Amino acid sequence: MSSPTDLREFLRIRRSRLAPEDIGLSTDGGIRRVAGLRREEVAQAAAISVDYYTRMEQGRVSAVSAEILDSLARALRLDDEETRHLHRIAGTTPHSWHRQSADRHQKQTVRPTLRNMLDSLIGHPALVMGRAMSVLAWNRAAAALLGDFGDLRPADRNIAKMTFLDRNSRDLYANWKEHARENAACLRLEAARYPEDPLLTSVIGELAVKSPEFRSLWADHRVRDKTSGAKGFHHPIVGDLRLFHETLRLVDDPRQTLVVYSAASGSSSADALRLLLDWTSDSQHDAVSS
Repeated sequence: MSSPTDLREFLRIRRSRLAPEDIGLSTDGGIRRVAGLRREEVAQAAAISVDYYTRMEQGRVSAVSAEILDSLARALRLDDEETRHLHRIAGTTPHSWHRQSADRHQKQTVRPTLRNMLDSLIGHPALVMGRAMSVLAWNRAAAALLGDFGDLRPADRNIAKMTFLDRNSRDLYANWKEHARENAACLRLEAARYPEDPLLTSVIGELAVKSPEFRSLWADHRVRDKTSGAKGFHHPIVGDLRLFHETLRLVDDPRQTLVVYSAASGSSSADALRLLLDWTSDSQHDAVSS
């Protein structure tokens, strides 16, 4: 799904977010007609010609060297993940990131040992996420916290779809806008890594048609990988919780990740999570999958 449009839009948006002072350039103090850096300022900071950068941003450069991309990344103050994304959409992604020729049409399955791990995480909401943020397996605690995925059609067991298309998610997440922004950025990153994945194309297409919020966030060209952090929840049964999450990627299938939530020991969130699991213990199964 990457195209010359992706590259020029990414460059344009990123320079619009910076001021000359952000990259150590002095200004004449006059009124600037547009926000952000000018093209000539980006070119100066990256030590490339203004003409070459202009042609890049207009999509008129067929191939860009890795050295120039790295220089642009430094000029635009990109972090490591954003720099890798820049390389991908410019067509210089290492083949080791893709693996798409082997797995783009393959149905993902969860190993029995991983299912057993989900079962053992009794007090921790945990799920296995696959291609395009699809939920492949989950435990009882995850169902209690996020909703019972078993009640959904397999095609709808998807974190991004639930975020943008299920109205209940806006009440569940304390900061829904940030949660939505993260998910759109994760899909944008995955689209750069696996541009020919039909499932990913389908999910993004459905969200673009049905969700104005997703369309807006997609156009922002942010990229982000699933890592670790904290999220706030407004749960309808036990109220407010603040949970930490860790994302563990499978070495032999990097498109499967185990996401585990936990509460700080002795916190009110830990008490609320225990209460939630006690309340749902009679109505949920320990682990299920598609």
